Amino acid sequence: MKLIKKNDLIFIAGDKGMVGSAIKRCLLRNGYSNIITANKKDLNLLDYESVKKWFEFHKPFIVILAAAKVGGIEANFKFPCDFILENLRIQTNVIEIARKNNVKRFLFLGSSCIYPKMCPQPIKEESLLTGPLEITNEPYAIAKIAGLKLCSAMRKQYDFDAISLMPTNLYGPGDNYHDTNSHVLPSFINKFHNAKENNNDEVFCWGSGNPLREFLHVDDLADAALFALEKYKNSIYNDKFKDQTEFLNVGTGNDIKIKDLAKIIAAKIGFKGKIIWDKSKPDGTPRKLLDVTRINKLGWKASISLERGIEETIKSYIIEKESNKLRN
Repeated sequence: MKLIKKNDLIFIAGDKGMVGSAIKRCLLRNGYSNIITANKKDLNLLDYESVKKWFEFHKPFIVILAAAKVGGIEANFKFPCDFILENLRIQTNVIEIARKNNVKRFLFLGSSCIYPKMCPQPIKEESLLTGPLEITNEPYAIAKIAGLKLCSAMRKQYDFDAISLMPTNLYGPGDNYHDTNSHVLPSFINKFHNAKENNNDEVFCWGSGNPLREFLHVDDLADAALFALEKYKNSIYNDKFKDQTEFLNVGTGNDIKIKDLAKIIAAKIGFKGKIIWDKSKPDGTPRKLLDVTRINKLGWKASISLERGIEETIKSYIIEKESNKLRN
């Protein structure tokens, strides 16, 4: 039996972002058409009173929190206060007010950066809070840990049906391709495409290129989000696992060296110049591969291969760039 109904009123906070828009597409494809969204003029997620009034008026039944302040290593390093403060405000406002307004199911989306820097690999859910965080994204990670812990506390104290997913590194249509504030995969797409267009002979990339990373297409995450909303109950109420977990990892179970990722993207874009690694820049965590045993046992697995996902993402990036040129 599914835990949500096709006619339930579903609110996606952050529907304009990469994750929120992917979840919206997935819901519509699967017959969930009673979706409500909001623009910044009508709803300021950073303001408690704005969120309170909006929820009291619209009364959503299901809430998906996909809104967050996100960015790559450089953005996290330059604006640590913004990353922790804005994410804490968004999460606290939406989670608390959703509970007070009798939301039936709540889905919180976190990040694999919640785990300690030096975790046993692949990373199990139990590794949370077992060691120091990676310093380059510590503020964002602390905010996300606070969000999932708040969901857990709400569930324990108020029996609020809040579930949490911790996805690995995401990419796909609608990503951020900013020159300095983007994550590694979209950053590579932007760098190599610009280098090819400008006939550059070389591209500089951050770090040594040796860290290993796992990448999940955002459409796979959207599929996992719907799967969780329809079928997943926290393990406190789930007889498939004798042990308890506050959340589920979401990933592919496979990782790749950053150097190899750069080569694949350069080849698919057609850049034939030299890739130079700037070792004065930080690498971040040496390896970050999620253990996805739990969600796989429940019946969900990622279906989009990295090669296929990169090809689709490059196509969407080029289309978006051409559209921007025409608008300007």
